[in-house]
Amino acid sequence: MNLVIGAFTIGLILSLLSLGMLISFRMIRFTDITVDGSLTLGAAITAVLIAAGWSPLLATMVAFVAGMLAGSVTGLLYTRFKIQEILSGILVMTALYSVNLRIMGRSNVPLLDTATVSLPLQHLLSQMTDGERYILLFGWQVPVVDMAAFLSSLLLCAVFAWMLSRFLQTHFGTVLRATGNNVQMVRAQGVNNNMMVVFSLALSNGLVALSGALLAQYQGFADVQMGIGMMVWGLASIIIGEALVGKSGIGIAIAGTIFGTILFRLLIAIALRWGLNPNDLKLVTALFVFLALVAPRWFKFVHVKINKKSKHA
Repeated sequence: MNLVIGAFTIGLILSLLSLGMLISFRMIRFTDITVDGSLTLGAAITAVLIAAGWSPLLATMVAFVAGMLAGSVTGLLYTRFKIQEILSGILVMTALYSVNLRIMGRSNVPLLDTATVSLPLQHLLSQMTDGERYILLFGWQVPVVDMAAFLSSLLLCAVFAWMLSRFLQTHFGTVLRATGNNVQMVRAQGVNNNMMVVFSLALSNGLVALSGALLAQYQGFADVQMGIGMMVWGLASIIIGEALVGKSGIGIAIAGTIFGTILFRLLIAIALRWGLNPNDLKLVTALFVFLALVAPRWFKFVHVKINKKSKHA
């Protein structure tokens, strides 16, 4: 049960990363590699501020704003300086590596015996269980700390998913989505599409940095290498989510992205439990992405073949 709770918790935290990539990758059609650096940026800022005595919630919000600034820089490099989108992301991601090291002062910042955003909920659960360290869930004993982390992650993910869904259905959000589908139409409506791209990347990386902030608090440390490969993770989650629920609407797409992230994390947790070498984790992640990309086409091909055979029979 602890394995399941932990996988769900990390899945919910990384859902914010996937939602950020949903905006950049799917809605404005921008391949943003800044993600690998902005996730670490959020973790680094949060770890340093909490270690300095800041409120975990305030530190998390500062990380969100810092992520938005990083995304804005990528957008400005693309729109103002006409640098290709991939190169813009690479430039900012590379610069953020040094920035993150400057912020942390070293490659790793531990968060041992420090407050986190789940601490109030942890105190509440402790009061409900009369100070017990474990809580009974479906016949299994789950540590109160882990349950508090899971519930707080679930609450934050639900709140931000709802806010994002509501925002994308507003007039401004509709224009944002239209920017990725038909730039000429957006310009014809008198909208500055460059401004929309910059804002979209800012919002996207803000969510990614928020995910990094929560991940650092849950894992108990921030590391300068923790963002490597996270773009692939988010991409896999989006594709798996689309395979699960399709992409028939904004709410469905957001829900599918969250479900896809959780399922992907569960698959990784099961693989690790079955003896997967942690050094092979990135390789397995790449294989999962490959299968997620190829499987829908393969199933469609098989379905067409079966239909043709049934018609000729």
